[in-house]
Formats: sequence, C-alpha cells, structure tokens
Amino acid sequence: MTHLFIHGLGQTAAAWDGVLRHMAALPDVRGVNLPPLLQGRKADYETLSGEFDALCGGIQGPLALCGLSLGAVLALDYTLRHPERVDSLALIAPQYRMPRLTLKLQSAAFRRMPERAFASTGFRKAEFLSLTASMAALDFSRQVPGIACRTLLLVGEKDRANRKAARELAELIPGAEFQAVPGAGHEANLDAPEALAAVLSAFYRSGGPGSIG
Repeated sequence: MTHLFIHGLGQTAAAWDGVLRHMAALPDVRGVNLPPLLQGRKADYETLSGEFDALCGGIQGPLALCGLSLGAVLALDYTLRHPERVDSLALIAPQYRMPRLTLKLQSAAFRRMPERAFASTGFRKAEFLSLTASMAALDFSRQVPGIACRTLLLVGEKDRANRKAARELAELIPGAEFQAVPGAGHEANLDAPEALAAVLSAFYRSGGPGSIG
C-alpha cells in the first residue's frame, strides 16, 4: 500500500511534514510535489491531472490518497477514473463542483498581487492564474455516488467556504465519514497538524469493508 499526500495550490509537499511527524507509522508514504509536474508543460488542470495519473501509474499496488483543496480535487478525479487502484480516499477542504464565483474573485485578487508573492508556491504568477482558471468547469457531481472505496471527508472547523461541499460529498458517497478538524482553517495541514494527524491515523487504522489492499 502506498500512501500519497497531495498538497493544495500555493503549498508544496513540505506542507505535510508536520502532519506526518505526528502520525502513526504508515507503509510507503510519499508527498506529491505538484509544481514540478508542470515544468515545461501547459499550466492547466488537464495537464496537471494527466501528469498526476502518470505518477500514480508508476506506483505498484493499491493507493491510499489524501489530498487538500487542489490535492483533494486531483485525488477525487483520479479515484473516479481509476477506482480499481484506490483503497481509501481522504479529502480535506474538497470541492466536487467548482464554485465559479469564488474562483473569479480569487483570480481577481491574484492578478493584483506582485510576482514575488508567488515565489513560494513553485508557480509563476501566470501559471498560477492559468491553472486556477482552467478548473472553473470541473463538475464531478454525477460521478461521486459511484465511489466504493473507504472515504473520509474533512474540513477545518473554521473553513466555512468548504464546509458545505465536504458535507454534501459525505452524503453523496456511500458510507463516507465526515469530520471537522479542531482549530483548523482552510489549510488544515498547516493550521492544526497534530489534530489532523490524529484523525487520519484513526481512519487508516480502521480499515474495514471496501478495502482492496
């Protein structure tokens, strides 16, 4: 079993370091660093998801996917297209139907920011804007009820923007669990790493029906 941790837009794989330090030992843990997947390639969601598919395709055996925000979208999308590969799915601050107004407001704010503000994200400003814009039409609402693997939906207790979508996903996916992460906002892996680690550790220990591993 390989556990993949996929960060959100504006983060890097290092955003999971604090969480993983507090978690019980897991077999084969890998943090996925998204910006290098787009180096020299078109900065849009289709390209990113294709590169993520290729990365997963190079790993033998079942996958346990854990993603936050953009990482949650990639994990959800991959699970829908490759259900036979995914043993469990943990989605933090997920969206399954992109909130277009929110994306437009975010893009407007990003355009006003200087280039240097994007240095820590691994993307140039133009790439950041292009990737965000390319996600506006994503809508997985019809497919998600078909997910059969064990699924955990999480949202920071202070993350009001993503709470509704997380609860809706928990209702749409058969047998899915929903929990709020105490003390966390949107970036739960950075805001409350110990609390998030405790929830994820319990989920991975539980195993149960639906496991393919």
